[in-house]
Amino acid sequence: MNKELKKQGNEKLLMIMMLTVTLSSMSILMFNFVLPQISKEFQLTNSQVSWVTSAYTLLYGIGTAIYGKLADRYKLKNLLIFGLLLFAFASLLGFFSHSYLLLLVARCLQAAGAATIPATATLIPIRYFPLEKRGTAMGTVFIGTALGSAIGPIVSSLVVTIVNWRWLFCIPLLVLLTLPLYMKYLGDEEGTNTRIDWLGGGLLALSVAQFLLGVTNNVMWVTGGIAVLVLFIYRIRLAKYPFIQPQLFKNKTYISYLILAFLVTGIGYSLFFLTPLFLADVQNLPVNLIGLAMVPAAAATALLNRQGGKIADSKGTPTLFFLASSLLIICFFMLSTFIYSTSMLIAIFLIIGNVGQSFMMIVMSKSISLTLPSEHSGVGMGLLMMQNFISGSIAIGIYGRAVDMAGESPWNPFNQLSIGTTFSNIFFVLFALHVFILIVYILSRRVTRSKNIMN
Repeated sequence: MNKELKKQGNEKLLMIMMLTVTLSSMSILMFNFVLPQISKEFQLTNSQVSWVTSAYTLLYGIGTAIYGKLADRYKLKNLLIFGLLLFAFASLLGFFSHSYLLLLVARCLQAAGAATIPATATLIPIRYFPLEKRGTAMGTVFIGTALGSAIGPIVSSLVVTIVNWRWLFCIPLLVLLTLPLYMKYLGDEEGTNTRIDWLGGGLLALSVAQFLLGVTNNVMWVTGGIAVLVLFIYRIRLAKYPFIQPQLFKNKTYISYLILAFLVTGIGYSLFFLTPLFLADVQNLPVNLIGLAMVPAAAATALLNRQGGKIADSKGTPTLFFLASSLLIICFFMLSTFIYSTSMLIAIFLIIGNVGQSFMMIVMSKSISLTLPSEHSGVGMGLLMMQNFISGSIAIGIYGRAVDMAGESPWNPFNQLSIGTTFSNIFFVLFALHVFILIVYILSRRVTRSKNIMN
């Protein structure tokens, strides 16, 4: 009886976490659509107003790794409640902001609080669900990301047409409703009783910050990021209680999956970044229809994500990887070939791609979780979430430069139209990259099988 009640409580916890991830995902996206209004109200340049989103993304990405490490030491319940309270307080501060500085402080504090959400979202499936149910649990949590992506733009446009953009800060306050539920369903498990090397954590945060600034602002920041990274590596080798155990980086399976996740995440960001651009430039859709054209993909992802997790649990992560990879290969090839087709067809291609990308994230999360010992699960999954933001930032910078380089002739032999050549060529390269990744994955699995047979 107690076991059944605990199982029901874990399922409820999963639903609550999905709702929290939805609100968090919405908070990232909603302000992207009101930057022109903020710029006009505070008389800001484009580079100044961009910090409203850049600062949030920067701190959010760093915070996931920090909270992940803290989750190995402290109660997950306490960390999440602290983060949600900070998230809500910062949202209230943003609502009453009447200066750009106060607005920026509010967004930074929002990010510092919200960063606990992705760290917790990856750990709840690991700590509260058995191995055979972990993929389904992760797929359920990731539904929140898809829902946030679908609802965020719609809510943002509705709010700003009725009231002032500051009312967008009221939406994250809904996380306060989840606090009593987390206090009820999250356990009181303590982490390992070890010290935290705050100097090492600070060096890691500073290094990541400079890498992200190098991608989004000035490449010279990368030099500083490399220098601080060297100091961080030196620190974890000497510290008695390093922020990240050096043994984690000796885990070849973990590192290989981390690199694979970096690549597929960067490629996946093309669906979020390039879609609005080519829908406007090639399809000539008005702004109010661009968001609606992307909704079916997000909705389909939300509906199918849990099924993807079930496939990972019942058939294994390799099966889901092949399915996800096939969907992405089809999506990018179709987009490259039929970039100038009807908006209806484009929406179908986006459904295929978004579902494939979400399935791929389930594969990466579950596969990486299986390579980690329990005492390193927090920081290991935190590093995964952090590198997702780094990969996305780098990818967006590359895509932005690629779009500026107007393509003269199509590289896809099945598309000889001169319209949308630049986007067609980008998608063709991404198609080829995913074919390459699938081949490498198949070969690596054959090598692993051969070694196991020989042993």
